[in-house]
Amino acid sequence: MVVILMGAAGSGKTTVGRALAAAVRWAYVEGDEHHPARNIEKMHAGIPLTDEDRRPWLAALHALIARALDRREHGVMACSALKRAYRDMLRGNCHPVRFVYLQAPERELLRRLSTRAGHFAGPNLLETQLAALEPPSPDEALVVDATRPPERIVREVRMEFGL
Repeated sequence: MVVILMGAAGSGKTTVGRALAAAVRWAYVEGDEHHPARNIEKMHAGIPLTDEDRRPWLAALHALIARALDRREHGVMACSALKRAYRDMLRGNCHPVRFVYLQAPERELLRRLSTRAGHFAGPNLLETQLAALEPPSPDEALVVDATRPPERIVREVRMEFGL
C-alpha cells in the first residue's frame, strides 16, 4: 500500500507524512523533491504551475509508486494532488494507493505558510492552489481535519487503513 497525503500548501503533508512513515516504518517520499528545476523556479517566482508543468512531475511520482508496489513495498508520499485528474495519474492502475486529504481553512493555511521559511511554495501561491483544488469525495480519500495535532491525524489514518 502507498498512502498519499494530499492538500494545499501548508496543510501539513510533510509533517504528517513523515510522522506516519515513521510510525509504520515505511519509506517516505517528499513529492516536492521530484519537481523539475523549471517548476521550482516558477514557484519561487510566484508563478503558478499549469497542468502541463505538473504532468512530468506526476508521471515521475507515479513511476515511484508503481516501482514500490511491484517490489511489494509500502510507502507514504506527500503530494498536493489538487485535482482528480492528478490523483488518477498518481494512482494509475495501482489499486493499493490510498489518499488522505488534509483539509484546513484558508486562514490557517495562510498562517502556516507565512511562518514557513525556505520553501518555494509561499503564501502567494495559495490562492491559485485553492482555486485549482477539487476536494476528493469521502469514497476517494480519507478526509481529515488538518488543524488537529499531527499525532492525532496519524492515529486516525492508521486506524482507518488498518496500519
